Amino acid sequence: MKLLSLIALVAALSMPAVAHAEANQQRVSVGGYFRAMARPDFQGGFGTLGYWNLYGRLLNEAPWAGLELRIRLLEAQPGTSDPWTVAHFRIEGGAIQGGEPTNGKLGEFRLAQAFVEAGNVLVPDVTWRLGTLWMWMGDLGLYDMQVAQLFFGTLGLSARLDKGPIELLVGVGDSGFLQRGTRYSPLLTGGGYLRLRAPKHLEVGLGGQFQFEPKVQGNRFAPHNTPGVGYEDWVRGEVVENFLDLNPGQADFFPDPVPTTNASGRAIGYLGFGQLGPLQWNNFFARFELAHPDNVTTETNNGDDFDIYVADLTDQRFVLTLGNEAQFQLVPQRWDLNWGVLYGNHWDLDNDLAPSDHDRWYISTVLRTQVYLTRTVHVLLEGSGAREHSRNGNAFRNHGDSIFASSEGRADSRGLEWGDSSDRWTVQGKGGFVLNPLGPGIYTRPSIRVLYGIQYSTQNQAWGNSFVQDLSQFNDFGAFESHLHHVIALEAEAWF
Repeated sequence: MKLLSLIALVAALSMPAVAHAEANQQRVSVGGYFRAMARPDFQGGFGTLGYWNLYGRLLNEAPWAGLELRIRLLEAQPGTSDPWTVAHFRIEGGAIQGGEPTNGKLGEFRLAQAFVEAGNVLVPDVTWRLGTLWMWMGDLGLYDMQVAQLFFGTLGLSARLDKGPIELLVGVGDSGFLQRGTRYSPLLTGGGYLRLRAPKHLEVGLGGQFQFEPKVQGNRFAPHNTPGVGYEDWVRGEVVENFLDLNPGQADFFPDPVPTTNASGRAIGYLGFGQLGPLQWNNFFARFELAHPDNVTTETNNGDDFDIYVADLTDQRFVLTLGNEAQFQLVPQRWDLNWGVLYGNHWDLDNDLAPSDHDRWYISTVLRTQVYLTRTVHVLLEGSGAREHSRNGNAFRNHGDSIFASSEGRADSRGLEWGDSSDRWTVQGKGGFVLNPLGPGIYTRPSIRVLYGIQYSTQNQAWGNSFVQDLSQFNDFGAFESHLHHVIALEAEAWF
């Protein structure tokens, strides 16, 4: 508590002092990012080429904007070990007028980061952070993903030692609001990482975090289990129905929830190396995690709602994610190439019945090349391919009448299969011209792009769309099969 009080005191008392600092010291700095695009979709889609970034972020992302504000509350004199304090705020969201359904509604934005950092307080070379603790070891740029990340949604206190080749961070906090929202239950979170940097050529990092949700007798939002619930009954939505079939007229005696505890966690790893001939840099990221269990679902029977607590039905969900991106400079200032690979494996030991995002694996590769016709005018080409596999049967509809078929052509009228295939294969191709005012570089921004993209997927209509999915005789719009999707895009993207 003494440390927290000291940080707060420094932040509060420093503001008037900074007002009299030298005029050439910039107290407030503003940065940010945005991407905006016009993608008229003439095939009934919503302006993205495919479903998600597994096929590369390009043409698969919607508009986005972020603003970062940094305020120097206490400035240390250069060359001294005096304390310093900085406040940091980040607002971001995907609302831009004319570019998405909300037409720029500010309610779509959020305060994603808010923290105060203080250095040289109690321990030299240590930076203390109080507020949001989210961190990541690098970006998988072609996919716009942060695989090796910790403390997303955690509010708390961390300490980071950054001295020479060593970077060490430890943090503790609470992630309950991110996990539960308005059904808040405290989720105690602790963890950290160690990163070692060799000059210019090599970086290695390892870390992890652990989350614990305690039981609280009488708190309806704390973790509980409803006794006697079978997985198949739950996934079908038949728990209450089957209970009342066995116990007619006994709705008032539906089993009460039993308090329990929940735990989850993750381990992350990072390896970076470069400056090896044409290979400028290679990033490899890994994450293995035990996902946090769900809390409660609701079934309705005869107009009455029944809460079913499912901690023990959702506590064995594991995820392995591996990502690699290599950045090559084939001809200096003339030709660059980036190659990415992403692999994910999700398995749920509680579920061997129904298709689920918790029981699948996928693999993807993306290759992007950029040729610099002039310093500012470039040609961009990108290709990607991906396979997604559902372990528990048919998750994908490959044909217009797939809703009526499942394994071996038998109809699955009770709903444990959704289509006629356990695999989705997707390929995309993209190309066009790029205007980069700041010169060569695949990730040089700002960029203005004119692009054409095409996708083929084995799944029918495998992009966000407004088509009717059933074959009812009352469907006025009909059903048809389409595996190709085209998009033309005019885009702008910038960091500032």
